[in-house]
Amino acid sequence: MNQHSEDAVQERGGRGGTKQPLVVRVTDHDFQREVMEKLGRLETKMDMLVGGFQPGRMKLAEDRILALEKTDVRRGVYERLVNAAITIAISTAIAFHERLGIR
Repeated sequence: MNQHSEDAVQERGGRGGTKQPLVVRVTDHDFQREVMEKLGRLETKMDMLVGGFQPGRMKLAEDRILALEKTDVRRGVYERLVNAAITIAISTAIAFHERLGIR
């Protein structure tokens, strides 16, 4: 914290004109060290996920998802064409069953 924010303590007026501090400053070096360690671990994990100068896990996962979406769309088009061909063949067989001699 900077010197100005550490020196500034807000006070409020209560009953009888007594002033009570709104902010109580507690210096706990163990807590600060623990928070900084956790922040460092979080930063390391974020770099691993997102990637700094090389692709991270998220970039690799996004690339795989895009590839799967492309193959899924392509497969969907092929399946629709095959289904349309089967439907036309069955409809034709039903329409011409007497002429083709199918009972």
